[in-house]
Amino acid sequence: MSVAAAELDRLARREHPEPHAILGAHPSDNAQDGVIVRALRPAAETVSVKPRSGRAVALKQIHPAGIFEGTLRDAQLPLDYQLRVDYGASGTFTLDDPYRFLPTIGELDLHLMGEGRHEQLYDRLGAHVREIGTHPPVHGTAFAVWAPAARSVSVVGDFNSWDGRLHPMRALGTSGIWELFLPGVGAGAHYKYEILSGDGELLLKADPYAQQTEVPPKTASVICAPTHVWTPADGDYLSRRTGRQPLTEPMSIYEVHLGSWRRNSLQDNRSLTYTELADELSAYVADMGFTHVELLPVMAHPFTGSWGYQVTGYYAPTPGYGTPDDLRAFVDRLHQRGIGVILDWVPAHFPRDEFALARFDGTALYEHADPRRGAHPDWGTLVFNFGRHEVRNFLISNALFWLREYHVDGIRVDAVASMLYLDYSRREGEWVPNQFGGREDLEAVAFLAELNEVIYGEVPGIVSAAEESTAWPGVSRPTYLGGLGFGFKWNMGWMHDTLGYFEQDPIYRRYHHHELTFSLMYAFSENFILPLSHDEVVHGKGSLYRKMAGSDKWQKLANLRSLYAYMWAHPGKKLLFMGSELAQDAEWSYERSLDWHLLEQPEHAGIQALVRDLNRIYRDEPALWEIDSDPSGFWWLEPNDADANVLAFARASKPDADGEPRIIVFAANLSPVPRTGYRLGLPRATRWKEAINTDSTYYGGSDVGNMGGLDPEPIPWHNQPVSALVTLPPLAAVWFIPESQ
Repeated sequence: MSVAAAELDRLARREHPEPHAILGAHPSDNAQDGVIVRALRPAAETVSVKPRSGRAVALKQIHPAGIFEGTLRDAQLPLDYQLRVDYGASGTFTLDDPYRFLPTIGELDLHLMGEGRHEQLYDRLGAHVREIGTHPPVHGTAFAVWAPAARSVSVVGDFNSWDGRLHPMRALGTSGIWELFLPGVGAGAHYKYEILSGDGELLLKADPYAQQTEVPPKTASVICAPTHVWTPADGDYLSRRTGRQPLTEPMSIYEVHLGSWRRNSLQDNRSLTYTELADELSAYVADMGFTHVELLPVMAHPFTGSWGYQVTGYYAPTPGYGTPDDLRAFVDRLHQRGIGVILDWVPAHFPRDEFALARFDGTALYEHADPRRGAHPDWGTLVFNFGRHEVRNFLISNALFWLREYHVDGIRVDAVASMLYLDYSRREGEWVPNQFGGREDLEAVAFLAELNEVIYGEVPGIVSAAEESTAWPGVSRPTYLGGLGFGFKWNMGWMHDTLGYFEQDPIYRRYHHHELTFSLMYAFSENFILPLSHDEVVHGKGSLYRKMAGSDKWQKLANLRSLYAYMWAHPGKKLLFMGSELAQDAEWSYERSLDWHLLEQPEHAGIQALVRDLNRIYRDEPALWEIDSDPSGFWWLEPNDADANVLAFARASKPDADGEPRIIVFAANLSPVPRTGYRLGLPRATRWKEAINTDSTYYGGSDVGNMGGLDPEPIPWHNQPVSALVTLPPLAAVWFIPESQ
């Protein structure tokens, strides 16, 4: 098969979308003359072709760009051969020709990609170590990338001196997918894609589907071949997870930024590695009684100051803490201790770094072209185009990737509000209404619903949570009821009102009393997580300790203890950012470790002990979590005593076999004076033990309390059958549990 000179010129200019149509082995014009082999080897002095069986044949240079051609008489297709390339003083190399292999992506893959329904897209696009053939098998790496507007795409890396002339890829029909199998290239090699845009611009891009990256500031993708073997304990954990119902189980989440949780002070104050964290963090979280850790984004990001929220490598863990296998071992270790792992996930926006997704093939491929939709005004980033099914596929496949390949137990979707509203942080004239003239981003709504339908359908027992700060209805309601389908929603209203109350001097709290009670007006409208997250302790907001009212340290710590006891008793799952359990004074910084030295002070160790005990009792008492989202599990005892800064309520579980629920009673006195002889209604005529008293000296308090328990009198009060005179300590909360349950 002869090739026109124009086609050779096009290949030489790196503008040919099908280099395999020229290069490799092809039938000659006269089939009886054998097989024609062409090779592209710029700067080579000589090239010869050696069939697996038969003599080597020298190829003739037919184009000054380094295109060689020769005919193997009596040969037949398919032809198994190697090339021998002589670069003179640089040496002679024998290699398998990349252009003799069939595509590694099949028609079904292309069909599913075209429809945006390929749920294992990460197994096809990107770089994957493979063996092709059997006699003998050829080891190499299959590369594939989506770049529909590109005129040509080449794989470049340390295996070809980053020379884009050597390995042009082929376009697979009209799919926009470019593909190439490179023999001899294996795990650990660094690579990128060199893309010739439609405007003639030459772009050098990291692989959007790379599963490993270089340590910043380097930006190359790394070929990854996982070797971690999951332990039987992890397998047991996943088996149990399949049957779990997170809504009706305890969930107390420890939110962690891996790089600053604890640092190695003996080695330049460096961050701990995934392997070190697997030991230290898992032991700490288990000791503290949290059920889950939630990690600020671990996806690859070059700017550490973004804390992971400006992702450039969606399929690769950030390499500063170790390898992908190290992260798998980290998750494995937490599962061995029965601790779930939730990842923060960022589909709302991505950064403008030139090496990453921005204008990937020279066009607005992943983002909107119109800056009124494609540019995020708050963060200087770009917004995904959820109207493209390939973009939705990229993100949904990514969520499945972390759930399947890293065995994580859930995702928390960041900045959902910014996705839902077209006018988010935009002034009039800076946004484009939807087709009905409204401000809702209907494409983002459809994406979020599809995301939750897919991940819950494919990975039973996992958790999806939305950081959604508005009153958008049905965030955690099923999609068949018109909801977004999340399992949980962060209760930002509770966080705002509660912190606002605790910032008030007690003398003024009577005027803010119902900032604490208002959350129960909507507490059962969604499946809520109560978040005291990293967002509340950065950007000049101060630590939780600093937010607390009080003229001295004792009062601030007492308020903080009451806040935690109130939070753990309130309906909703719990989330606490690292360092808050230490009553850290300083605002959190990603550049340094938590202030662990504070634990040398008894009052700070007391806060930690309180959080540990709250978690222990919380996990043991179904009243605090079994029907979190059902109003039948909550009732007020005293919601209106604003003058005394007192509130009290009861929580209940589902009834047991005898028809009796487990019950816990919460009461708080949020003024700095003790209240003795305060009559409190109780649901049962039995002795009640004082399970938690935040004023205990064990936690750093003054030890005002009820001598360990209450004996009720047959005096109805607070619409309850019995009551007791209780002592409510100053700036403190108490939990009472029936001794007989």
